[in-house]
Amino acid sequence: METTREPAQVTPDLRVRAKNIDAALVGGRIKLARQRAGLTQGEAAGDQMSTAYISRIEAGQRRASAELLVALANRLGCDPEELLAPDEDVAAREHAARLTLELDYAELDLRTGQAASALARLDALLDEGDVPAELAAKARFLRGQALESNGQLAAAIKVFEDLLIASTDGLFLIRTLLALSRCYREEGDLARACEIGDRAAGLVSASDLEGTAEGIQLAVTVAAAHFERGDVNFALRMCERAVASAELLESPIARASAYWNSSIVHQRQGNVADALPLAQRAVALLEQTHDARSMARLRSQLGLLQLALDPPEVEGASLNFDRAREEMKFNDASPYDTGRNELGRARCRLLVGDVEEAERLAEDCFESMRENNLMLSAQALTVLGQIAIARDDTERAVGHFRRALVVLDGVGADREAAQLWFELANLLRERGAIEEAMEAFRRAGASTGLMPSSIPLTVRATPRSG
Repeated sequence: METTREPAQVTPDLRVRAKNIDAALVGGRIKLARQRAGLTQGEAAGDQMSTAYISRIEAGQRRASAELLVALANRLGCDPEELLAPDEDVAAREHAARLTLELDYAELDLRTGQAASALARLDALLDEGDVPAELAAKARFLRGQALESNGQLAAAIKVFEDLLIASTDGLFLIRTLLALSRCYREEGDLARACEIGDRAAGLVSASDLEGTAEGIQLAVTVAAAHFERGDVNFALRMCERAVASAELLESPIARASAYWNSSIVHQRQGNVADALPLAQRAVALLEQTHDARSMARLRSQLGLLQLALDPPEVEGASLNFDRAREEMKFNDASPYDTGRNELGRARCRLLVGDVEEAERLAEDCFESMRENNLMLSAQALTVLGQIAIARDDTERAVGHFRRALVVLDGVGADREAAQLWFELANLLRERGAIEEAMEAFRRAGASTGLMPSSIPLTVRATPRSG
């Protein structure tokens, strides 16, 4: 057969590939090229090989040398590259396997608190071409989680919102809605958090997933958003149902999530006695997992609960704060997690009379949080005011409390803000700053939805102290 092709040549690269390619794959391609050229096996063999030999090559029973492949390609009018091209299915599987491994590494980074490392892996993966749609969706979801762990809530929200538009898979949608509701709640947009959560709850109900790990985690996330918005009884009922469902599951993470969030709801209602055992059960369950960041955060939460007891369990709280601090060193903890832990340790040191260390920790917390978290920085100023009281320095204490009022003024209205307004109001009243105390009581009422007339008028008649 005449051809206008330039005769192919044997190259070192071609020799290596001819030696390593699957014999059956290349044999099938030679047969297809021969049939396309309209040649018999004898015509294709020419005087360089027997008909029987080319038959065995086509059947995958013999491996053709590089020289023979070039000779065949020239005779059949094709390029040797056509005969030696990688198997597309095999190449695709190998590519997908490599990407899946990278996703597994990124997920492991997230579980061990190394969000920055996970983010770098995921960005590199998504920059590649030919990422299968399913793997790309998972990579974007993990990227949203990594951004959330890094405190980049606005960026995380955009990732999750984009995923909602593109996805049609029911379970994936539920997980995305769950993450999105959580991010909106942490950002302070409680109305949007509840709206997204309620939408996900409808999908859970329609998919018969109410008793699953996903259903339970969604329930407690939505409950937390409703609680922050003031729907306390509704949130508590949701948490109680989630705990009952979690008891039937073997998933430590789902059960820990239910206990943890239920504990927080009870604590903020003032039911520390009910909150503490739930938090302790959550700690025991998370110790079975590899979620290091959550473990550290939960230990800090447990320490805060122990400090809220009457009398406080200072020794146990201090132990939990110290253990959380050690765990945070190895899990890429967020500045908020670190600051919250420092403030808990400051309270412990103040309770045992170590005011110098308490002051150092509270000041560190305030400096690190003043640009990042208004609530935590206001709490740090409150602790600094209490330290000043311990030193009988009323003027300095009131100064710290007044600064806390200014900082807290930038925080939205929610139950945590209301609690701190009440604490500041009482502290200011005790130190004789009646006017500021009255304003703090008014703001506390506004944060919980109370009208000004609901604030006890007896505060006005409280005698000055100090």
